[in-house]
Amino acid sequence: MNAAAVRPAIDLSVKVGGLTLRNPVMPASGTFAEGLEKVMDFNRLGAFVTKTITRELRAGNPLPRVVERPGSLINAIGIPSKGVPYFIEKTMPHYAVYDTPLVVSISAPTAEGFASLAAELSIPGIAAIEANISCPNIEEDGKAFAMRAESTEKVTRELRRATDLPLWVKLTPNTGDVPEVARAAEAAGADAVVVANTILSMAIDLKTFKPCLGNIMGGLSGPAIKPIVLRQVFQCAKAVSIPVIGCGGISTAEDAIEYMLAGATAVQVGTATFLQPAAMTTIIDGLETFCLHREIPRAADLIRGVVIEEADEPELSWLDPVS
Repeated sequence: MNAAAVRPAIDLSVKVGGLTLRNPVMPASGTFAEGLEKVMDFNRLGAFVTKTITRELRAGNPLPRVVERPGSLINAIGIPSKGVPYFIEKTMPHYAVYDTPLVVSISAPTAEGFASLAAELSIPGIAAIEANISCPNIEEDGKAFAMRAESTEKVTRELRRATDLPLWVKLTPNTGDVPEVARAAEAAGADAVVVANTILSMAIDLKTFKPCLGNIMGGLSGPAIKPIVLRQVFQCAKAVSIPVIGCGGISTAEDAIEYMLAGATAVQVGTATFLQPAAMTTIIDGLETFCLHREIPRAADLIRGVVIEEADEPELSWLDPVS
């Protein structure tokens, strides 16, 4: 008998913020487009996450927008957007032929703007709303909503009132207490939190003595940020009861598994797709193989599976005062 015919079936499905996904792997907003269907089967992904949509038409930030650094990428794309009508008329039909849930990422400068977008996009064909509240908030002197628990709670409540769709709230790593912000999003009605966006950073060209990016500062992504965001996912998963979606430096199945062990119910893949367009399907295959080899019947069994042992109190005799 063919060995493949008796290969145990691994259940890769997970439940994330109101949706049941066939597996926990999906793209990060802004790193995925229709052209990738040439290198992967879109029906294999857990979900689609669109580029962030804004109400207004946006050209994006001035060039240059991207700079590479060891183990990372710094980008200042600036959320280019063709607006809501274009998305509904042109983009949605392209994804409608697949049975993968479509999650739409939205951004707005005000809480009311977020709510208005969410209401307009709560239409058949959209499975969930991902609110990118890590974008600048003009009501708070340019700070992101997710920088503070209070502003996070306000915008999430407005969003919750505006839509009955599952609501995922994307947080920023650029704040001192991400778990507190996650708790605020949960209290205001979020169905899941995405942890996290890019880390604010910059680079300088030593030939010109000028910033490498036209916007001066940008967002750091790629493997270099994984240990930081992994820690934030672990902390948030302990702080909230809603699902946490991990996003930051995931390039391999091993990375995805670490995030799940730390508490992530699902993961988003971004920069890795630029380097290897089929990275997501490779990660899905690797996740299945890992579960098979470790005799783990369900990928969901990995969630919060990290073993934390309470160490005995160390003997600190060297701290005792000299007699």
